[in-house]
Amino acid sequence: MDIRVAAYGVITDGDRILLAHWNESGRSGWTLPGGGIDPGEDPVDAVVREIAEETGYLAEAGDLLGIDSKVIPAEHRFIPEAGPLHALRIVYRASVVGGALRNERDGSTDEAAWFQLNSIPKRHVELVDIALGMAGLTAAG
Repeated sequence: MDIRVAAYGVITDGDRILLAHWNESGRSGWTLPGGGIDPGEDPVDAVVREIAEETGYLAEAGDLLGIDSKVIPAEHRFIPEAGPLHALRIVYRASVVGGALRNERDGSTDEAAWFQLNSIPKRHVELVDIALGMAGLTAAG
């Protein structure tokens, strides 16, 4: 079984949340800015790096909100022959401290945008709902 450890940031501004549009191998959906941790990289450094790559914002990681553990069956992976994947997703509260909103180029996300908490797109990944729960936030709609 493969394992992937990733770090994500819940970034809010009043009643808005910052999301990135994941678009890879024909699958897509809105997700939290974040992604895989490089070997030897601290998770806090990874979330700050990923937020910058995917949104253009310089961010500061805040409180650890939680860790989500999920096993993805082989048949749901891009390459089923690779077997199941154990995904460990470390979720932090984060805040914007600089930079400017822009879309990622040549990455697994193709757009970044702010959404009202009550109008998060229906086409979003499960992690968004999980992280909102960790942060004590709710999304209506």
